[in-house]
Amino acid sequence: MLSNKQRLYWALQIGGWAFYVIVQVVTTILASGGQRISSQRLIFLICEGILCLILTSVLRYSINKWKWLPMGLMLLIPRVILGVFILGLFMYFARIPVSISLNLFNPDSAFLPEKIVTGILYYALIFFLWSVMYFVYNYFESYNKSLKLEASVKEIELNNLKSQLNPHFIFNALNSIRALVDENPSKAKLAINQLSSILRNSLVKEKRGLTQFDDELKIVRDYLGLESIRFEERLKTEFEIAPESNEFMVPPLMIQTLVENGIKHGISKLTEGGLIHMKTEVDKNYLKIQIRNSGQYVNGAKSHGGGLGIENTIQRLKLIYGNEASFRILTEKNGFVLTEIVIPHHTI
Repeated sequence: MLSNKQRLYWALQIGGWAFYVIVQVVTTILASGGQRISSQRLIFLICEGILCLILTSVLRYSINKWKWLPMGLMLLIPRVILGVFILGLFMYFARIPVSISLNLFNPDSAFLPEKIVTGILYYALIFFLWSVMYFVYNYFESYNKSLKLEASVKEIELNNLKSQLNPHFIFNALNSIRALVDENPSKAKLAINQLSSILRNSLVKEKRGLTQFDDELKIVRDYLGLESIRFEERLKTEFEIAPESNEFMVPPLMIQTLVENGIKHGISKLTEGGLIHMKTEVDKNYLKIQIRNSGQYVNGAKSHGGGLGIENTIQRLKLIYGNEASFRILTEKNGFVLTEIVIPHHTI
């Protein structure tokens, strides 16, 4: 099933090269003084358009495979020039079998050095113009996405301040710290540092759309450390973090939001408390983040704002990664709720 972007690409590809064939036909008629074009020549021009369509699709595949789009101009320009000249060379000689089969081939002129150079330069120029249009389109698409992401991040930060670091949470944290000041001053000092770290990372405006995984993990550990003061032995935590996870970038506060969701709507409702288990796996270029918490997830339930963190997560994943990322939440048979995110390797 083709995505909207893929459908648009193929519509522009087919339409663009069909227009190229029409222009070639009109030019040929005008050059011959208005005489009717032969069927052999018409077929040849159509085949030429199809070859151009195939070769530019190969070029597009190479651009995406070798990740040319995010490159700077100093690295990109030599690659594009070399690529279009190679395609121009291939295109010139690929036309020969077609012209032979249509009895249009003239060996006396086809292999003249000036004819070869002129033909290669002509097709290289055509492919270069195609490349410019392709890069310009992707630039504006990327720019549009960045604008949407920036607006979304600002809105989500406000929602995070309301749903994550609300006055109730801060009040509970400060009460827990106050109780420790006389009993365990060193632990109270650690708790203050943890709360300070969470507030600092949440209130400072994040201009980038992504942050290092290990920075996000530190926020999660600080948050769970604070909650452990409040829940005491009712809250247990476990971590299984793949070392390769640190090579990934993740949306800021996304993991912390889901951990808090598990405590607020799962463990806090259980008299005996429960477990937060966080696990990461790296498979090729994808990072899988799994958060399990004791409790039960009721699909569609949004009591006391319970669905805000999940809605924000899905929205951010869609904006940043498109269809490359996935999200799911479900109740497992062993009395745990599984929240799972899978994201691709993504750089700023």
